[in-house]
Amino acid sequence: MDLSQEWGDLLRGEAAGYASAALANIRHEFPAAVQHTMTKPGDFPYRPRARTPVFYGSFDWHSSVEMHWALVRLLRMAPDAVPASAIRATLGAQFTPVGLMAEADFVAGPGGQAERPHGWAWALALIHETASWDDPDARKWTAAMAPLAQALTGCFLGWLSSQAYPVRYGTDSNSAFGMSRVLPFADWRARAGEPTLLAAITAKADAWFGGDALYPADWEPSGDDCLSPALTQAELMSRILPADEFAGWLSVFLPGIEWGRPAVLFTPAVVPESADGQAARLHGLNASRAWCWRRIAAALPAGDPRIETALGAARQHARAVLPHVLGGDYTVAHWLASYAVLMLS
Repeated sequence: MDLSQEWGDLLRGEAAGYASAALANIRHEFPAAVQHTMTKPGDFPYRPRARTPVFYGSFDWHSSVEMHWALVRLLRMAPDAVPASAIRATLGAQFTPVGLMAEADFVAGPGGQAERPHGWAWALALIHETASWDDPDARKWTAAMAPLAQALTGCFLGWLSSQAYPVRYGTDSNSAFGMSRVLPFADWRARAGEPTLLAAITAKADAWFGGDALYPADWEPSGDDCLSPALTQAELMSRILPADEFAGWLSVFLPGIEWGRPAVLFTPAVVPESADGQAARLHGLNASRAWCWRRIAAALPAGDPRIETALGAARQHARAVLPHVLGGDYTVAHWLASYAVLMLS
């Protein structure tokens, strides 16, 4: 079986459930985690929807963005396996020019700074998902998202220029994952004659990660990781470097992949308690590792012995997380489906 078909079949088999979860979550305003810096007594948003009228559901802002992305992605990748009409109607009601202008104001303001780079990156991934899709609804949504795209681009460029060092740990602040999620949008803008963001990401990735060697992956994972510091970095560099250069870089960065080393990166994380919001993030680690291993395998030159071990690791991590994506505690249900869609598509 063609490898893309293998993963595509998995996605189509799970798509209806993931779409249902995302549709429910993006309208699920409470409970909500709102991070806000108060400047005077009473300075606090009345409710999440009053502050961010589009991305108010799914417990927090970035999870709401992720779930909106998942719905658009599912419409593109598996339209016959999801309630397409319901998704289009829901997203059409969400993606209004007025609402998205308010979201642009939010990300450019003090509240939006808390979403860097993770929330900003997912939002730019969402915009790219609509902008690169030849579809009447997607074109309308993309036009409405233009102020948000401009605000996010400015925020991301400002963040890159102000950071002396990357954040390497496996939580939402991870720099490599954020940069990787933005790269398709940046490449799309470069092809339209606006190369600034792509050049900034490429330069920062090379400066931060290009000379890394012998990464201490045996220290992974930490107890609340949703990302692998080692694999997100390798995945990012697989996008930045040509295939032959990436193969050499990877040999120095993570030697021994062809022999299944370091073993910790080939072994799915154990989740001790799915109702524990922090421990449950390890489900996301398994999903994102599977995605990274797939991306790394695809970037290696044909015949590289690491391809099969990377794909084997991707399958193993996918098997570990798939039973837990749906039907669990809200601490998992408000975000994990988006990671599963990323993993499978």
